[in-house]
Amino acid sequence: MTWHASLQLDYTCESNRSVARYLHQGPLRILQSLYPEGDAICHNVLVHPPSGLVGGDTLDMQVSVGPGAHGLVTTPGATRFYRSEAGLATQQVRAQVATGGRLEWLPLEAIAYNQCDALNRAVFDLAPGAEMMAWDITALGLPAADLPFEQGQFRQHIEVSGAWLERGTLNAEDTRLMNSPLGMAGQRCMASLVFASGSALAPERSDRALAHARECIETSTLRLSAGATSPHPQIMVLRVLSPVTEPTVQLLREVWAAWRHEMWGLTGAMPRLWNL
Repeated sequence: MTWHASLQLDYTCESNRSVARYLHQGPLRILQSLYPEGDAICHNVLVHPPSGLVGGDTLDMQVSVGPGAHGLVTTPGATRFYRSEAGLATQQVRAQVATGGRLEWLPLEAIAYNQCDALNRAVFDLAPGAEMMAWDITALGLPAADLPFEQGQFRQHIEVSGAWLERGTLNAEDTRLMNSPLGMAGQRCMASLVFASGSALAPERSDRALAHARECIETSTLRLSAGATSPHPQIMVLRVLSPVTEPTVQLLREVWAAWRHEMWGLTGAMPRLWNL
């Protein structure tokens, strides 16, 4: 049996309070809204009770953030793409952020199990004056559990419309891609943290943020396989390769907190779920 689950999540600003409303179909839903930082920022946990996808499954998420609203979305665990016997397993999100809105899209990692056939797609549409942070963490197999990613395909698509696109296919049997120094270099976790704006960022603003990111990188065990850059006037990106997820997640959280403070004047208030 395959699943097709969908979710529409809408954030609006009402009397200086960010409010989340949602509609869902199938096993995909939002838990209670939380306000650990006060009314201005609404924290939500996105839950998919089956926790994994097989061939033919689709998770389809649509998110909108209205003017002046600020939503933060995370997940309670990894998204698992299991072995596929019936075609493509798809997780896709499309988010629209209005002028003055902010979105933080911070799911835990996606795990590509051996023999999966997976697509992980995220598209963000930002109006002028809108801003967002999003990350994507992909683990290829479970090396620590002796469950390597030796067969299968994982397709990745991350896009900020009109400004930035990162897209590719990881074929487990492409040894040049998976193991060459010009490819994954034998690493099995890759990640990107993106700060994006609907308008060009002031150079002095992005320069300060990138300097903070590079300071975090220099003190990390991943300093030789991580980098931060601005490939477009509206975009800043941190990219990381590592053998396992834990050091990658630690570095992303540190840079996320630094960018949150530098770009928005906010503390790096970790979602409560991350401390469990």
